[in-house]
Amino acid sequence: MRHNFKNLKIWILSMEITSDIFKLCKTFPKSETYSLISQMNKCSVSMPSNIAEGSNRGNKHFQHYLNISLGSSFELQTQLLIALQNEYLSKEKTEEIENKIIEFQKMMTSFISKLELK
Repeated sequence: MRHNFKNLKIWILSMEITSDIFKLCKTFPKSETYSLISQMNKCSVSMPSNIAEGSNRGNKHFQHYLNISLGSSFELQTQLLIALQNEYLSKEKTEEIENKIIEFQKMMTSFISKLELK
């Protein structure tokens, strides 16, 4: 079964997170351009990209790409907390984006479980 990734709630939410991260990283110190900013942008881009890439495959392969996307979300969550630790962003902003990431992780875990049943 093929999926239209643009209609998937997980893809839509991951695109929103990516947009948030790109905006957020613009406020970070220039010294982070090739380290934390680069890492966070790559992780956030990986989330919707892997959903899209896997959506054209059979369920077994799709699950593999979904798991990569999920892994990127945990990596991104950690990097967000590192940014907070370094005082690059407020506690409020961190929680706002972290809550979206956690929501994504819950939705993704549920979606992967449903695919396993098919």
